[in-house]
Amino acid sequence: MRIRPIMLTAATLTAAAIAAAGGMATAATGTPTSAPAPAAAPHSEPAAAPATPATPAAAPATPATPAAAPTTPVVTGVPTTPGAFTVTSTATSPIDAGDVAGILGSCLGADASRYQAVVAVRTPVASANTDGVVVAVDSAGQYVQCETKGGQGSSMSSPATFINDRLWGAGHLIEFFDSFSEKVGAGQYLALGAGHYTPEVAKVTVSYGDDPTQYPAVMAGGAFVHTAAISTDPNGHSFPPSPYVHAFDAAGKEIYNQKTQPNVKKAPR
Repeated sequence: MRIRPIMLTAATLTAAAIAAAGGMATAATGTPTSAPAPAAAPHSEPAAAPATPATPAAAPATPATPAAAPTTPVVTGVPTTPGAFTVTSTATSPIDAGDVAGILGSCLGADASRYQAVVAVRTPVASANTDGVVVAVDSAGQYVQCETKGGQGSSMSSPATFINDRLWGAGHLIEFFDSFSEKVGAGQYLALGAGHYTPEVAKVTVSYGDDPTQYPAVMAGGAFVHTAAISTDPNGHSFPPSPYVHAFDAAGKEIYNQKTQPNVKKAPR
């Protein structure tokens, strides 16, 4: 199952800007957080019924109503509140250069030779369809995002290329490529997304849902990738949280927050 919010805006990145960004990013690590374990619910003991001797002349006494049955204990360490989640890992690992070529070839066919990979990473957990992503760009500054499974690549978009002047306007800092979540197991999800940033952005981070914790995105060549392993209610009553992108300038000032600026325009200065 893929849960896929898609937002497309765009900006043009020249080949010179890609070279200045330092080539292909292959890995980044994030610090997972753990939601506090809920305390076990206390047990309540049923009250003992008082003994009432029977008498021949009277009907048997009605026993006292017992106290409420003990509540079911809560298993600690597992989110039980609807909507609760835990980001268990955001760590990535590099994809071998040899595999990158095969991934782009199977994703793009004859067009693969026109693209240079700038980000190529394996995700912290693998789903049935996805275990990584490659983002590549051509000499015209047009990007492609290919999800991977082993040495094969595929794209959720058709055509796979993102035209970077589409829906772009003055004051925008971030362009979103494909973003989705896939189920890994009971209450376990893989979250993955990518995008483009303008030169004034020095750092991109991602937060999830209502948790303010921010995790670093992998950045290179004007592209960023965010991915996480997420745990939710194992009984299936919760969905993975939405990711929110944050952008910072070289001075460390937050200049974009997707949660409060969904139109991807920079904040007023």
